[in-house]
Amino acid sequence: MDKIVIDGLLLTPLKQIYHPKGDVFHAMKQSDAGFAGFGEAYFSTIHCSDIKPWKKHLRMTLNFIVPVGEIRFVIYDDRADSATKGAFFDITLGSGNYKRITIPPNVWVAFSGIGKDLNLLLNLANLEHDPAEVERKDNLDEIAYIW
Repeated sequence: MDKIVIDGLLLTPLKQIYHPKGDVFHAMKQSDAGFAGFGEAYFSTIHCSDIKPWKKHLRMTLNFIVPVGEIRFVIYDDRADSATKGAFFDITLGSGNYKRITIPPNVWVAFSGIGKDLNLLLNLANLEHDPAEVERKDNLDEIAYIW
């Protein structure tokens, strides 16, 4: 199990059920830890070697799942009142490490496509998208991390 080093961050192993006619990849149930309500679900893709830069939601809880490909996530805690202020968490998720990462509000996240083909991300968010509740850093070097 990956050691969680950021307060409020959850990493939940998920079931994959293989079947000759098609597989089932569990994502989230209402009774799961990390479920904070439902606002929207969306899929996003990222190309191999591309990095989507830092983003922080002010109220939204993110639940990221990677059912296809591999995506590397880096999470950074700069919350002034957090016991883990200044900590980073780096993890690659995909079919070989099929888990859900729950990211609390006010924590930065950036991610990179690792898989050579399609890298597909599912986000199950507790709020609908609202551009007023997100902050972005367009340059990766605005947060000191070696990719």
